[in-house]
Amino acid sequence: MMEDDDSRPLLSSEYIGESYSHRGSTDTLDFRVKRPFHVEPRNIIKNDPQERISARAAILNSRLSYYGKLTGSSDALLRPPNHVILPPEEIYIYSPLGTAFKVSDGSQGSENPSIITIFAIWNTMMGTSILSIPWGIKQAGFTLGILILILIGLLMLYCCYIVIKSPKTITTEDTSNWEFPDVCRFYFGKFGQWSSLIFSMVSLIGAMVVYWVLMSNFLYNTGQGIYNFAHNISASDSEFGTNGSDRVICPFSKSNPGRNDTGSLFFPDKMGNSSDSASFDHYWSKTNTIPFYLIILLLPLLCLRSASFFARLTFFGTISVIYLIVLVTVKAVRLGFHLEFHWLDTSQFYVPEFRQFFPQLTGILTLAFFIHNCIITLMKNNKNQANNVRDLSVAYLLVGLTYLYVGVLIFASFPSPPLSKDCIEPNFLDNFPCSDLWVFAARFLLLFQMITVYPLLGYLVRVQIMGQIFGKHYPSFFHILFLNIIIVGAGVVMARFFPNIGVIIRYSGAICGLALVFLFPALIHMISLKQQGKLTWPSAFFHSFLIVLGVANLVAQVFM
Repeated sequence: MMEDDDSRPLLSSEYIGESYSHRGSTDTLDFRVKRPFHVEPRNIIKNDPQERISARAAILNSRLSYYGKLTGSSDALLRPPNHVILPPEEIYIYSPLGTAFKVSDGSQGSENPSIITIFAIWNTMMGTSILSIPWGIKQAGFTLGILILILIGLLMLYCCYIVIKSPKTITTEDTSNWEFPDVCRFYFGKFGQWSSLIFSMVSLIGAMVVYWVLMSNFLYNTGQGIYNFAHNISASDSEFGTNGSDRVICPFSKSNPGRNDTGSLFFPDKMGNSSDSASFDHYWSKTNTIPFYLIILLLPLLCLRSASFFARLTFFGTISVIYLIVLVTVKAVRLGFHLEFHWLDTSQFYVPEFRQFFPQLTGILTLAFFIHNCIITLMKNNKNQANNVRDLSVAYLLVGLTYLYVGVLIFASFPSPPLSKDCIEPNFLDNFPCSDLWVFAARFLLLFQMITVYPLLGYLVRVQIMGQIFGKHYPSFFHILFLNIIIVGAGVVMARFFPNIGVIIRYSGAICGLALVFLFPALIHMISLKQQGKLTWPSAFFHSFLIVLGVANLVAQVFM
């Protein structure tokens, strides 16, 4: 019996058989059972003296082990005295990131006030989907698009609420350290755990593909803008764009649907050289060359053992979103509103208020409001757990208002006439020329942000896939290289042959949303209610309807 106790991790006996979803987490440690944990200096990547575990920690670790052999933990007389337990500043755990992390006092360090929790949810949920919201509203129709955005936001909020409370419905086990995949494993066995992992991978890899397409787009337009400025190349007056300082373009006009190059919107003036421009266009193409150039930069970054450096740069995401909001506001003020309401009929410059393509918006919004696979972690650190529902609701309200603000202003201010509302692109920044300084800065900020976030997404994919298959996050360099080549290859293929982020977002959103938003949460909620004898017919009907909505959302994407 003593040998079994001796072999357990000193930090907590609860970590035996832990799942991939909470390995290495410093926020889930119970300080009533904390113990010194010695990390050999060779296991700390940087070997920074301040990161080394002190010799005193190793000595006290041995002393604690001695006390543990005297008697069982149920005997209070011979429990280790307080002076044997290390103070919080000397307790470390080994992280999958390859560094030693301090364990903060659970009563102080890891608890966040409501405002921080709300902002963290908003910041996590704000992603590339915001660029496609105006296009989605255009596909659904202005009035129907606003109604759908509000309705999907409410449904996603409710399903997220189910996910948060799902661990608390399990009374037979300690679920304090559980994540949603662990809950799925409890109710559905290995099938639930693996299927939740697979659908989570769909959302992550889908996001990485979208990032590759957008990085190719932003890098192309950034380089094109610098080239045009250096060679004094200006935008031409064209039937595909407006005139004036706030120029708006229609890259894929109905009159020329096969066009796939914005280069024709520019012409060399007297100081330009047409042969130089043709040579530049040959080596600087949005689809033919740029996606391959990114491999040189990003593939080595993906293979790094630790992604901690990039984690420190995630604040650029907040800066980029705030800048986008400012950009949209400035453009709307300068362009003014251009709206006419045609409820069912199509006009030359305006789309109907209700269109049959609305499932394309529902697919985008499923990913835009998706945070269900990590919401338990985010809410676990909330200082007042009684406010979780309120804080989650406020965060979803802010996210919904942000999407509404960007989507409505871009759609309403799009200059119709002379351009049709159908010209709004899946990435609304494509409706502005690369010579626009405001948009140039937005593209540059987003490009830098995505270059820092992309390795983090790859790290999450690696940890979850390799952890499940091989039991370790970095089995070997060649395993990681093979996985990264597959991920990068998917991004290059899509950026080369189908660079439409709207379609990619709506498909990945509908696929991962079916399982992690509608199917599993609704089933788990109904099963838990039935076990408690509280399942009613209205509740069963409503939650079954949620599952039907998830299936219909996915099927509808195929026919759009």
